[in-house]
Amino acid sequence: MPLEIRDVRFVVITGGVISGIGKGTITSSLAYILRERKYKVDIVKIDPYINYDAGTMNPYQHGEVFVLSDGTEADLDLGNYERFLSRNLKSGNNLTTGKVYRWVIEKERRGDFLGSTVQIIPHVTDEIKRRIRAIGMEDNSDLVLIEVGGVVGDIESMPFLEALRQMRLEEDGKIFFIHVTYVPTLRSVGEPKTKPTQHSVKELRSIGIQPDAIIARSEIELDSDLKEKIALFTQVDEKAVISIPDVGDIFTMPLLLNDTVLPNYILDRLGLKSNESSMDFWRGVVANIKNPSQHVTIGVVGKYVQIKDSYISNEHAFMHVTGKTGIGVKLKWINSEKEDQIEDLLADVDGVLIPWGYGPRGTEGKIRAIKYARENKIPLLGICFGFQLTVIEFARNVLGLAGANSSELNPETKYPVIDLLPEQVGLTEKGGTMRLGDINVKIKKGTKAYELYGKEEIRERHRHRYEVNPKYIDEIESKGMHFSATDESGTRMEILELEDHPFFVGSQFHAEFISRPEKPSVLHEALVRAASKYNKLRRKNFIEQEKFAK
Repeated sequence: MPLEIRDVRFVVITGGVISGIGKGTITSSLAYILRERKYKVDIVKIDPYINYDAGTMNPYQHGEVFVLSDGTEADLDLGNYERFLSRNLKSGNNLTTGKVYRWVIEKERRGDFLGSTVQIIPHVTDEIKRRIRAIGMEDNSDLVLIEVGGVVGDIESMPFLEALRQMRLEEDGKIFFIHVTYVPTLRSVGEPKTKPTQHSVKELRSIGIQPDAIIARSEIELDSDLKEKIALFTQVDEKAVISIPDVGDIFTMPLLLNDTVLPNYILDRLGLKSNESSMDFWRGVVANIKNPSQHVTIGVVGKYVQIKDSYISNEHAFMHVTGKTGIGVKLKWINSEKEDQIEDLLADVDGVLIPWGYGPRGTEGKIRAIKYARENKIPLLGICFGFQLTVIEFARNVLGLAGANSSELNPETKYPVIDLLPEQVGLTEKGGTMRLGDINVKIKKGTKAYELYGKEEIRERHRHRYEVNPKYIDEIESKGMHFSATDESGTRMEILELEDHPFFVGSQFHAEFISRPEKPSVLHEALVRAASKYNKLRRKNFIEQEKFAK
């Protein structure tokens, strides 16, 4: 028997025609709109890949690995959900084929199925439904949004779609299906073509799911005739065919969707009140992003810059800062493997970000960028691996420890300023040494970090293994680099800052992971404000030089 839930409603978002048409942004936007209408909203992301989670995935293939507060390594869409909802999600909010099959096999091994032949239907589909419902029950949610990754027709997603088809029967009147499709405009004829959408909906209906609404993504706004045609051939109410043209940035999407009939249509079909919201806060954020009062350029020095999704949380954190401060941020993506060009590439930036990373490739380019920013008083923020590399650069070029390195990058280094701590040595499984998720950070009074945060304890998100080697801390601090925050034990360094520099800060934690439009990352905001001051000073010096030349 299905688990009865009296109060939770479900909204399912599927995709068709092609991937990458904005299901995640649409799901996040709808979640924010419904939250603003005074409903408690939760989200489940279904990733049909067989990986247990995203932790071991190549950034070139899958973009950033986002870490949840409980340490779960998840798809980057979970980051969008958290940012739009301004709340922490957990492991259960991300379902993968790997997780579902592991749970089912563990039950089979325990004998939970009493010797039955374990099959996709009902055992796998029942587990999927149970996990989705559990999210609504645990959080006492009014609405659970379910985004199905991939495209309808993918063989990997079939068990999930079958489970959702069954839920429609079991949750009579409490589940709403949205199908997001692509309506291409052919250059040769100059008009949008609806046939791909028709075929995509036909594919969805062939497995027993009739969409309640269609969001048609396209380069241009679709006229009423085209929407009428889509409605006719897909058996969807014409007013529930929503045209969403390209918007330029994801922050505009909630305003676009809120101005359509879709939110009220969903709530009405699910038997809920509309509870209109002005969206004033979000309009203010978008106004600042679209019309900033000034601009700064931040050089992002990394080895995955060809795939911007690899650093998407940092990119969004800067947009959150713009939404709050009105300071526009132009990101200059700098490939750290172009080691010999680093100084030239940084010549026109107002600030530098050294983001996360693993392995030796591109490392020396990042170290050169850190040295250039340190010596030329350019504001710099190092995140996670970037934090560790600032220590390495300082050890080499200030302390004179030639060849100083991380034992991760060079196990034979004479000066392992970044290393595993004694309690980590000897553990055979690397996963056992990882620090993942939210951890308390203690900040020392009288430091730059305390000035920024205004309190002695914060909680930040981590994803790393190696630490600053305690053997070198006194020597490092004696030369002007100070560790202004540690973990609760005092043995793991969390924030560093440099004397006699306008802004040179590193954090072992990922400040970008808990940045929200409603509460931007403290460190990213500090970098942008420092970059703004640097930009003004640079312009002033340029004007004075021109006057002197004349």
